[in-house]
Amino acid sequence: MRVLLIEDDAQLGAYLKKALAEMGAVVDLTEDGREGLLMAASSEYDLLLLDRLLPQVDGLTILRTLRASGIQTPVLILSALGDVDDRVEGLRAGGDDYLVKPPVFSELQARIEALMRRMSPAEAASTRLRLGDLEMDLLTREVSRAGERIALQPREFRLLEYLLRHAGQVVTRTMLLEHVWDYHFDPQTNVIDVHISRLRGKIDKGFAYSLLHTVRGAGYTLRVPDAAESGK
Repeated sequence: MRVLLIEDDAQLGAYLKKALAEMGAVVDLTEDGREGLLMAASSEYDLLLLDRLLPQVDGLTILRTLRASGIQTPVLILSALGDVDDRVEGLRAGGDDYLVKPPVFSELQARIEALMRRMSPAEAASTRLRLGDLEMDLLTREVSRAGERIALQPREFRLLEYLLRHAGQVVTRTMLLEHVWDYHFDPQTNVIDVHISRLRGKIDKGFAYSLLHTVRGAGYTLRVPDAAESGK
């Protein structure tokens, strides 16, 4: 799940980004309303968490602009403005849910899960990713292969989710650093190799064929091998 968090409280923003990442979300965070509006309008997100009182452009202006542009990304408003009139105004501006700050994270998580369930059937289907006999449930955070449950650490889960979303494509190290580790530079470590090795051991070892392949000089790809490769 890809989330855009627009929150100008740096401490709260950092806390929510970390907590959301631990539940498997890939989170982009900005403290600026104008930048948030540009990000929400130019990239695809599964969910927008939106503060109301923001510098440059306020939250409700962001929300109304997105809806007027036909962008229907689910929006959960997070605001210190918690009166009935404030909540009604936020929902009528196009918000899908409203939570008063500071949020209790367990409640926020439950509301996010409810929003995902209310999505159209076609969109809801995207909360389950599949490749061959490998399955990932993005809501329950369960992974299985051939019916056998596989336990993954949070970073391994994010890595596998990204690979599944790009199944059949070559995923480069730069793509992984930016989208799984949130690095926009190469730290010159073997962090990717270590996690790929662990993930490969968990999803491929002991099964009939391998899904995770190294593309020499390019990166990695997750795909079902053809009959010749699998030896069938």
